[in-house]
Amino acid sequence: MTQLAGTLYILSAPSGAGKTSLVKALLQQDDQVVVSVSHTTRDSRPGEVDGVDYNFVTMDAFNALIEQGQFLEYAEVFGNKYGTSQQWVREQLTAGRDVILEIDWQGAEQVRRLMPEAVTVFILPPSRAALRERLNTRGQDTEEVIAGRMAEATSEMSHYPEYDFLLINDNFDVALDQLASLFKARRLRQGVQQQQQAGLLAELLSEG
Repeated sequence: MTQLAGTLYILSAPSGAGKTSLVKALLQQDDQVVVSVSHTTRDSRPGEVDGVDYNFVTMDAFNALIEQGQFLEYAEVFGNKYGTSQQWVREQLTAGRDVILEIDWQGAEQVRRLMPEAVTVFILPPSRAALRERLNTRGQDTEEVIAGRMAEATSEMSHYPEYDFLLINDNFDVALDQLASLFKARRLRQGVQQQQQAGLLAELLSEG
């Protein structure tokens, strides 16, 4: 099988670890990276654009895509379904783009079964105190609500050993630099360079 020119990345993190902000900043400085746009059965919200924020489909259409094996992963959350298009991801990778999936550990398990070459990154907060502060940014939630969020985050964080890379988001700029470095280094893999630099390599090895 021909090695895909791009790399599939799975980024997971507990709520409050800063994953979304890191991904947004990475996209602004690296035009070779794209984020997968999920299919969903939920209704669009004001300001959301079909095909940009989500691919909005009916429940029947979503279930048909499941039957056809079109999803790398999918899940049901509060009665709505969300899924990642396998065809779209492979098209982006073939075109040489790196693709980010922002999914939880359960989704990561599904993707790894179909695409074991995916690179997985888990993002952690610098401390429980920092996580608690981030989860309580509004300062209006009850202690019970915050405790529930912390318990959910702890459960999610317990799956970090299943991932290839571990990134601690303490200083945002440092964490962003570390994440960007990972993407850049992966592009220097011999197999990728062999495809992209085929002409140069042939010239260097010619005896003429």
